[in-house]
Amino acid sequence: MQRDAIDLGRLKVTTLFRRYFIPTLMGMVSISAVTVADGVFVGRGVGSDGIAAINICYAPMLVFTGIGLMAGIGCSVVASIHLARRKVRVARMNVTQAFAFVTLAAALAAAAMIAFPRPLSLALGASDHLLPLVMDYMVCYAPALLFQLWTAVGLFVIRLDGAPRLAMWCSVVSAAVNVVLDWWFIFPLGMGVRGAAAATTIAIAAGGAIVAGYLALGARTLRLCRVKWSLKSLRLSLRNIGYQCRIGSSALLGEATMAVLMFTGNQVFMRYLGDDGVGAFGIACYYAPFVFMIGGAVAQSAQPIISYNFGAGDVRRVRTAGRIALATAFGCGAVVAAAFVVWPCRLVGLFLPAEDAAAQLAVAGFPLFAAGFIPFVVNLAAVGYYQSLGRVRPATAFALLRGCLLLVPAFVLLPRWLGTPGIWLAMPLSETATLLLILLFYALRRRRR
Repeated sequence: MQRDAIDLGRLKVTTLFRRYFIPTLMGMVSISAVTVADGVFVGRGVGSDGIAAINICYAPMLVFTGIGLMAGIGCSVVASIHLARRKVRVARMNVTQAFAFVTLAAALAAAAMIAFPRPLSLALGASDHLLPLVMDYMVCYAPALLFQLWTAVGLFVIRLDGAPRLAMWCSVVSAAVNVVLDWWFIFPLGMGVRGAAAATTIAIAAGGAIVAGYLALGARTLRLCRVKWSLKSLRLSLRNIGYQCRIGSSALLGEATMAVLMFTGNQVFMRYLGDDGVGAFGIACYYAPFVFMIGGAVAQSAQPIISYNFGAGDVRRVRTAGRIALATAFGCGAVVAAAFVVWPCRLVGLFLPAEDAAAQLAVAGFPLFAAGFIPFVVNLAAVGYYQSLGRVRPATAFALLRGCLLLVPAFVLLPRWLGTPGIWLAMPLSETATLLLILLFYALRRRRR
């Protein structure tokens, strides 16, 4: 089926993957660069307390991003299969239903954050010293949730609609706005963490507005359509949304893994090393989304190729796309891990001066933390492969393994056995164990076939 400028069914798979991966990676790297820039401005303008406060807030934000990715992947997989079967109207309806779902979820979450900032901040582990900063950031960031979820869903749909470069520019524009406003709000205006939150909110709103405008007015195939409000239509919509969420549930678990990493890490670092430990871990967590975004770029670039050809029944092209994705993930993970091992002082020095206690803890911990980057990225690509096929059980199982089932016990047990190095090694251990189980699962299934 020839659709727009990209033929998912006949163009060479390596060419297809390159066309999707390069703009997707650039867009996601720009988002990660914004995250790092945000931390640099906060570290230089507010100090390690500001980094620690934002890191405490970041865990629930990742959960909401996961909700957006869950809906985005789910509707993209379903829409890909419908497009392969020439059911364009059904594909549009699934996209519209996904947007309606995330809009409702964002509105409820933002209202709770604005109404109850203090109890939520305490539940996330804020100390009395950090509580005012955590509350300030949470309240100022809450309005961004709507645009954040729109963007999470919309980028999948825009790529599937044949416009991966526009998806890249949505991220690049948002990144540029955030960097400029971060500097202006934190330094000339002296707004502290409130300024960082306001800059991020405005930047995310800019990207979300581009996504919404394209899908409402400029989309080639997957335009938003009018929702019917009859009881029968609502029942069908709920059924479709449930199916999309089931397909994309492992994406939510993937973001939840990052949230668990940050939340549990904050608790353990606070217990063993106090506020300086949380500040050191906060610097690592500013870089962790960069690694996560690389894995996400690999998975999201392969997804439309895999889903479309799976719907068309072309198993050979599906397997080729999966192999390319895994090889790319391994190479990218190795490059990032090498950077953390070779240049920990430079990476930490962007945030805090070398004499700061939190900076010294981070420099010592970065090489240990980087040991998990290769399995981290490869696991994301493997989970994305099963998601793209609509195989919910293995995708969900592997996402759970690398999240709660292995990561939390590692955080609890390793510090008791190894001391401070054990905290940094919790993520590498859980990701490596998950990768070994994925390889075992694949080998057993191949042997049965």
